[in-house]
Amino acid sequence: MSKHDELICIGCGATIQSDHKDKMGYVPASALENRNEEDLYCKRCFRLRHYNEVSDVELTSDDFLNMLNNINDQRALIVNIVDIIDFNGSVITGIERFAGNNPVMIVGNKVDLLPKSLKHNHIRQWLTERIHELGLRPVDISLISAVKRDSVRQLLDKIEKIRGNRDVYVVGTTNVGKSTLINQIVKLSTDKRDLITTSYIPGTTLGKIEIPLDDGHVLVDTPGIFQSGQMAHVLSHKEMNIITPKKTIKPATYQLNEKQTLFLGGVARFDYKGGAGRQSFVVYASNALDVHRTKLEKAEALYQAQKGKMFTPPLPENAEHLPDMKQYHFKLDGPSDIVFSGLGWVKVNASNVDVSGHAPKGVDVFVRKPMI
Repeated sequence: MSKHDELICIGCGATIQSDHKDKMGYVPASALENRNEEDLYCKRCFRLRHYNEVSDVELTSDDFLNMLNNINDQRALIVNIVDIIDFNGSVITGIERFAGNNPVMIVGNKVDLLPKSLKHNHIRQWLTERIHELGLRPVDISLISAVKRDSVRQLLDKIEKIRGNRDVYVVGTTNVGKSTLINQIVKLSTDKRDLITTSYIPGTTLGKIEIPLDDGHVLVDTPGIFQSGQMAHVLSHKEMNIITPKKTIKPATYQLNEKQTLFLGGVARFDYKGGAGRQSFVVYASNALDVHRTKLEKAEALYQAQKGKMFTPPLPENAEHLPDMKQYHFKLDGPSDIVFSGLGWVKVNASNVDVSGHAPKGVDVFVRKPMI
């Protein structure tokens, strides 16, 4: 049972489905057997209604554009939450075009996952440069850790100063920690169980969640948009849990000779082809992700033999479904990060070197100015 065209969530207006847990309108198939259509809530609205707990669900690009066009007609402060670990994969590059005259804030989340030696001023400067490179000019750029209450409280104070006589729309791609942030806001705002209401934008199946503000305006949480190019496109939820950092990243340094390779699990590969003799390379990724070193000439055969075995993720049951690797070649003239969207990056310290990054087809691999 994939879709029930006649069944609609009375909380958010989404079409009920029981195939995809992370998509809008999900209800377990078992819960539909004795359904009452007049009191049918999707899992997201059910948890919100009974536990005041917000969960992230995916949103199609068309629905997201409809939402942005709707915001354009209102007075609103738009707060775009991005993942500081995966900035390029999580920033919504066209957001100012749809915002109209409404101000936009960029909030870099998960700053607590970066090495503690990295100062916040340095991270903010780096983030500001990357945002300006994309042509964005937000009214404010902030750094937070959504799991830390004091950090969220400081963000709320800043939002209050900036928003003026406006509602606040919180937007972001999946996996940026937006729901963690919203749940912290709920806890900080009140202990009342009826704090949050659900509603939907007419003409779409986009469920939004409204948190009342003191002056009669609302802070609106929206479903997360599924951005192309992210590792989440090709991995299961269980596999994403493995590669998503949960604790502060511990950089791992590898001394490589020319024509050596590093495998990051079975979902990314870094080749040092040559140019500067023996060099050090630093991997920034989840501490739970195993890294393996081998000779470049043996890399492909080893990968085919060990994908889903020594090289995980993918998990064994999903290995054959992982798309083939695509290679991206880079000639670097100075220190750079080779980024695997949604996974992490490898810092290259040397100049005038040839390197390659490999990732499953559909996942972005690119070079950027080093963060660290």
